[in-house]
Parts: sequence; structure tokens; C-alpha cells
Amino acid sequence: MMKKAIRNLLPLLRLYPWAIPAIVILGFLSSLSEGLGISLFIPLLQDFIQTNSQSTSSNIFVGFINRLFVQVSPNNRLLIIALCIFGSILLKSCLSYGNAILFAWLNSRISHRLRSGIFKQLLSVSYSFLENNESGKLMNTLATETWQTSRALGVLVSLIINVCTIFVFVILLLLISWQLTLLVTIALVLISLIIQLVTREVKGLGQQSLQANKILANRMWEGFGGMKVIRAFGRESYEQERFEEASEDVSSTFLKLDVLSRVVNPLSEVLSVALLLCILAIALLQNQAALPTLLTFIFILYRLQPQVKQLDSTRVGLVALTSSVEDVMSLLDRSDKPYINSGRISFLGLQTAISFESVTFRYNSQEKPAVQDISICIPHGKTTALVGPSGAGKSTLIGLMCRFYDVTEGEIYIDNCPLQQLNLDSWRRRIAIVSQDIYMFSATVRENIAYGRLEATEDEIIAAARLANAHEFISQLPYGYDTKVGDRGVRLSGGQRQRIALARAIVRNPDILILDEATNALDSISENLIQEALNTLSQNRTVIVIAHRLSTIEQADQIIVLEEGRVIEQGNLQHLLKLNGLFAKLYHLQYRHAQT
Repeated sequence: MMKKAIRNLLPLLRLYPWAIPAIVILGFLSSLSEGLGISLFIPLLQDFIQTNSQSTSSNIFVGFINRLFVQVSPNNRLLIIALCIFGSILLKSCLSYGNAILFAWLNSRISHRLRSGIFKQLLSVSYSFLENNESGKLMNTLATETWQTSRALGVLVSLIINVCTIFVFVILLLLISWQLTLLVTIALVLISLIIQLVTREVKGLGQQSLQANKILANRMWEGFGGMKVIRAFGRESYEQERFEEASEDVSSTFLKLDVLSRVVNPLSEVLSVALLLCILAIALLQNQAALPTLLTFIFILYRLQPQVKQLDSTRVGLVALTSSVEDVMSLLDRSDKPYINSGRISFLGLQTAISFESVTFRYNSQEKPAVQDISICIPHGKTTALVGPSGAGKSTLIGLMCRFYDVTEGEIYIDNCPLQQLNLDSWRRRIAIVSQDIYMFSATVRENIAYGRLEATEDEIIAAARLANAHEFISQLPYGYDTKVGDRGVRLSGGQRQRIALARAIVRNPDILILDEATNALDSISENLIQEALNTLSQNRTVIVIAHRLSTIEQADQIIVLEEGRVIEQGNLQHLLKLNGLFAKLYHLQYRHAQT
């Protein structure tokens, strides 16, 4: 499992290929400085207890360390050795600090690129992918699992430094006494196996924690988004119970994970102390004269113990974070997701018509088509209305036209050019949509209007608001155009949100205006105000209208009637009424309701 986590993290490390070698080199030099500093305790202790072993030692490494200070005066030897030890530890600390700063920089850059990469992925992936995945899950991956992946990267770097330190210390131990080192290695392997046996459930708990986090994030997302519905239906207790259940699941899963993860330190410490005491007892019974060398060996071993313990701890931590890393890397993976790829031809404006030729589209390959064999023409500069019962395919046609999705079969032509060959940005820049479900950003009124064209001037924003019959009510807001509208425009009425959305479309100055049931949920006064603004805005533009209120499309140049994904009628109002088909039935039904 640890290999899998490392393999998943390797693409992130390749973003800065020089950083990991630099961290490894600094970690190695830091460990080497500490190891050499500790080794200098051999001549220090020998000189302190005034033994003669420094000149007669058969150990090559111990003899080399002793000879370093042979030329130093006996009166100054202790001071010089002590200063060398201090210098080695100081160098080690400086190198460690430099390494920590380097990793902090690397981690911050990779964390930023992870979050940016996922957000870019969400912006560029086909809308069908977003519809097929829960918003709470995607939000959890972006907000939580990216941090967990950054944490996993930190654990991996810590693991690398651990390995460097262990390597240096083991080499020093071998140079001092290979026999004792062999004995210690066998003991440490046994300790590591015991710890692995105790913590073998960590991987499964890591996956459980990921799933629990996703469910909790989804509960939070739905709680905020559906607050009005929850209160309207009196489901506060029900939602509180569901939230507490998800929260309790997160708490219990992470508690189990912490219990297993935290057992590593005490267990490793107890077993390591027992090992040190055994080695000390065995060595002293054999040769008391080698006490300085033995004490230095034990000191190095003692410094090695936390590294081995941390190695086990980081291994467990890395395994626990594997699921988070997989989740992030899976979302970043472009090979298994649908994309709307931009074409190369710039769109400079509609000249003749938008044509659908035998267009069929399925949201899912297992489902029946949402629209089937659609062949229609939407002429330039005219108003075209799409009419039909719910589920007839009206919004699907708009989604295909805006290239939120690509057609399954057939082709859409813009002035005889296939839509897929057009540059996506230049095409969408010429379109403005006003729909019933208006999204307001948690910003000022000015910023929400200017979202239609970010470079719009103050005068253009106010002019757009006037055309949308919004300037009057905006001026009466506490801070006018600088008034914050709240989350999703909660501080505004439905009609006010609709008029701001219309101003957003007007300031864009689009070639193609799409009205997706833009007045369906408004009162008569708000509808009349918006209808006036739409009539002004529709002049000399290509307008596509979806409306359930058929009275709003009486002036349309052509009306296309859809049912179950197919075009069943087409023509102007008088022509369709004469056909006495579905449109006439819907029209007369609404007219009778209006009269009663």
C-alpha cells in the first residue's frame, strides 16, 4: 500500500524535479553532521577518563577518529573536541532548518497547484461529469482531500529524510561494531514487524475515513443549499439527526485511526529501550575497557531509535492517507473523463442561422435519448420559441447549443460551420442566458452585473440596469450598486434577482440571447417590467425563448413544439393554432385558466 501511495505522489514531485534531490542531499548532510558529531564523543570520553585505548584500538573507524586529535595539546584537547561536537550539531541544525524551509516552500507550491488543478479540472470537464457526481463529494475533494494529499507529501518527504538519517547512522554503527549492528538490525526488524502487525487495519480505516468525510461534506452542502426547503417542510430534526449520524461516523472512524496510529510511538519506545538495555548489559559483560566506544555506539543507537520509530509512524501515516491521495489524483486524471474540446475557428458573429441536423443526444449511454433526430433552423435576427411539456428536451437543446454537452449523433452548424470547430470561448462570449434559476454571486450588485462583461465601465453597468428596469430599486438599496446581495442573492426578491440577471445579459451585448423560462416564476408586475426590458433587448438579435407561459411568445417569429425529445410542430402562432395540435391544446388550456 505504501508503494501505491508513493507511486501516486510521484507526478506531484515531478512538478519540481530539482526539489527532492536537494531535500535528499540536505537531509543526508544533516544526518552526516549529527553522526560525526556524536562519533566525536569517543575521543572525548576516552580523554576524559584517561584511557589508552585511543592508540591501541583495532577498529579502523575508532582509530581514525582518535588520530584526528593526536596533535592537539592534552591541555586543550577536551575543549577542542567539545567545540567540534558543538560545530557539528550547529551545522546539522542549520542544514535541517534549510531543509524544512525548502520543504515548506515546495509543499505550499504543490498545495496551490493541486487546488488550482482540481478547480481547473472542474471548470473544463464536461457538464455531464458534474451532474453525475455529488457536489458534496467534489467539494470535499477540493477543500479537504487536497490538504490531506499535501500532508501525505510531507509524510513522504519526512520518510525520505528518515531513510537518509537511518542510512548514515547505520553506516556509523557498522564502522564502530558490525557485530552489535547486526544484532540490533535483527531486533529492529522484529520490532517493525510487530508494529506492522498491530497497525495492519490502518489502510481500511483510511478508506472509511475518506468515505465518511464525503458523506459529511454532502450533508453540509445539502443543508446549506436546501435550508428553505428543510424549514418549509419542518425537517430540522430529521436533517439534524442525519448530520449528527454522519458527524459521529467521521468522529468514530478518525478515533479508531488515531488509536492505531498513536500506538506506534509508545510500543516502539518500550521495545527500543528494552533493546538498548540488553545491548549495554551484554557488551559490558564482555569488555569493560571499551566503555567510551560502547557508550558512543549506544548514543548513536539511541539517536537512531526515534528515526526508526518515525519511519514506522510515517509509513502508517502514508498508508492512512493513500485513499485521499488516490481520490485527488483520480479527479485530476484526464484519461477517464469527458471534455468539451475547443475548436480553432474564431466566431465573429452569427450571419445566417444556427442549424440542427439530425441531432440526437443521450445523457447516459444506457438511457433513452433526451432529444432524437432533431432538425431545426434558428435564423439570425429572429425570435425562436421552444415549447413543450416538461422533459420534452427544450433545455437539452440549449445545453447542446452552448456546448455544455456534445451531440451523440448528428451535427450543429453555425453559419455552415460545425459548432465543434468553433473556438469555445469566442462562441460563448457572444451568448447571454437569462434563466428562471438565477445564480447570484455573494458579491455586490455592481460585481454581479459586471460579471457579464468584466471590463464594463460604471456608465455601461448603470445603462444596463436602466434597460433591465433595475436601476430604480438598486438605487434604493442601502449602498446602491455597492450593496452585497448575500449568498445566492438571498437579500433580493425573485424579481430583483431576475432584473439583475437581465442587466448582466444586457451589459454583455450578446449576438444570441437565450431566455430559459426567464419570467415563469414572477408576479405580474415583475413579469411586465422584465418583458418590457426583453422587448428592448431582443431588437436586432437572435433570441431563443423557452417559456411555459405561452402568452410571452405570441410575437415569436417561429415556434418549435417538442414532445418526448422530438419536434412535432413548427411555425408561427397562427399556423400552429390552425394545426389544432399539441400547441393549440396547450394554448387554449392556458387561455381558459387565465380567464377563470
